[in-house]
Amino acid sequence: MTVDTKEVVTTIAYMIGVRMSALNVSYGECAELIETLRADRDATTIRYLCKLRTALLQHFRKTDDAMRYELKNLNILEWYDHDNIQQLEKWGIPIIHANYRADKYVHDLTKLINENIDKCSHLFYDWLNWEYIRDLFFVPKYNKDGVMKREFRKYMANIEHYPFQMYIHWHPADVGSIVYSDRKFLKIIYGQHNDSFTDYTKYRDAGDETRNNIYHFIDSTEKTAIAVDCENSNPFKLYSVLKGLNPEELSKIEKITLYDDPNTTAGWDWLSKFTQIPVEHIEIDRVTDRKSLVDVRMTASVVTDFYQGGITSFIIVSSDSDYWGLIESLPNAHFLVMYEYEKIGTAIKTALTEHDIYYCSIDDFCSAATEDMKKAVLFAELEKHLPTLIGENPMELTRKLYEATRVTATKKEMENFCNRFVKTLRLKIVDGKFLIEIQR
Repeated sequence: MTVDTKEVVTTIAYMIGVRMSALNVSYGECAELIETLRADRDATTIRYLCKLRTALLQHFRKTDDAMRYELKNLNILEWYDHDNIQQLEKWGIPIIHANYRADKYVHDLTKLINENIDKCSHLFYDWLNWEYIRDLFFVPKYNKDGVMKREFRKYMANIEHYPFQMYIHWHPADVGSIVYSDRKFLKIIYGQHNDSFTDYTKYRDAGDETRNNIYHFIDSTEKTAIAVDCENSNPFKLYSVLKGLNPEELSKIEKITLYDDPNTTAGWDWLSKFTQIPVEHIEIDRVTDRKSLVDVRMTASVVTDFYQGGITSFIIVSSDSDYWGLIESLPNAHFLVMYEYEKIGTAIKTALTEHDIYYCSIDDFCSAATEDMKKAVLFAELEKHLPTLIGENPMELTRKLYEATRVTATKKEMENFCNRFVKTLRLKIVDGKFLIEIQR
């Protein structure tokens, strides 16, 4: 069973100014992320500015009358957060001005949001189209006659269609809360730009039942190891599993052993750098080009670990039915199998079910947070091409990088990588010699 993630919408809800009590109730599973956002000055700056703009739009007439007839200002009126105003001004962002009217404040706050929103791009993954996120905050031509008046009328006429009734720059529609889940948010926001978001692995995650079964398996025996058939597994998907599990539970795992063929992806070489679990990477040379010996070596090593290493529980990461023979040969060992949907057959799943062996798919774990490892692998591959860059087409080179590393990505993701890292390569002099540097 999988669940929809809420990481993206938690960040959006925080930035648009949703009150903390509602954030904690609606996005309780992202409590750690909320604390991270609260500590981020750029995210909090936008949050405070958006809160002020929304309050101003909701109380526009009352604010303007108080300014005009009572000579009051935002830092006195009760419907504005005075602490937020004070903090913004401490950060060097001027809010309060003398002899102002409400419409001037609307323009000022919009200007400040427009000027500061790009500083928040680091809060979102590269696979997200930042322009679509930015458009929720940035109001083009805000100082042109009638633009903000139209935004004000649109907002007040459709306030129930704005998330938590907080103002955003969008085409309001009766679709429920757009910040309900990442799946819903991505579908609606991309749709409003005549685009679609189709990579479900970015917003779908394994549910508590799957995680609890894995934790129970690890806790039920003294020593647990992970054995990976690299020919029949994806390093980035396995990394998404490791990122998605509790670090305390993972610390109980003795080791991860990668059984690899020299022809598989270089991504396996990087896994040890992104996990605290000891990783042993065994490459098995072929006797002939036709036949891999990975399954034979993996079987022999697991048997050795059981009889000589004292490891009694094994998490087998493979979709290959050949390992059923290994499982049957060690009736006193405990096994849990992790597979990929597109590679596993029904026969092995039936056999596992009949023998009460738990299995789950590594595809179910959210891949959104695996970008750090993917970037490291892509950068390493890019460095191999640096000596022969002359004459290369940037986008064609980017495609080569993704193909060589077997990193799956949409065309837009590859374009983003190309624009950010391939097209920005620059010469640097080190020890009197030219070097090409990647702008990481």
